[in-house]
Amino acid sequence: MAYKVLIVEDQNIPRELFRIYIDSSEEFEHVLSISNASTALSICQNNKVDLILMDVMTDLGHSGLQAAEEIKKEFPEIKIIIVTSMPEYSWLSRARAIGVDSFWYKDGQKDSLIDVMKRTMNGEHIYPDTTPLIKIGNATNHDFIERELDVLKELATGDTNSEIAERLFISPATVKSHIQHLMEKTGFKTRTELVAEARGLGIVINDK
Repeated sequence: MAYKVLIVEDQNIPRELFRIYIDSSEEFEHVLSISNASTALSICQNNKVDLILMDVMTDLGHSGLQAAEEIKKEFPEIKIIIVTSMPEYSWLSRARAIGVDSFWYKDGQKDSLIDVMKRTMNGEHIYPDTTPLIKIGNATNHDFIERELDVLKELATGDTNSEIAERLFISPATVKSHIQHLMEKTGFKTRTELVAEARGLGIVINDK
């Protein structure tokens, strides 16, 4: 009996490709494709679902990670694979903490996705070692330490150093130091330029 798969993906081309991949495999059966993660839980409540291919950024800003957390609480037996093209630094650790079974970047090949699906259904947890390498200014996202990325993500909110410091439980001076290091590594002259580039590249995304 084939495993029943739900696709949660807001972009038409990836959604259709996933369906084609599923239809080409005897081990999987396409149940439904939706573009908004907020309805995924209700679909699981009303349909037999064994596996979900879950994007993170879906229609109307609904988070696939939040939906995955809700589904795992009610249906821990349903396997979930996060599928995304965005290199946002925090998603890998958040997915693990939620209990997401596997994580796959969309630039992979068809065979790798089907392989991840099979291995996930066999009880494996397949995660990449790190996020995709992205060049930003004179640096790459892999040149930043995690705390620098934390500060960079908070900078995208437009808040002051003091407000960021309070949320991260560090001093304003430490926030300022991290920002200076980010500027030195990337070569950007203003924090506005730094934040705009980081957001545009998907290195930091406010998706909560």
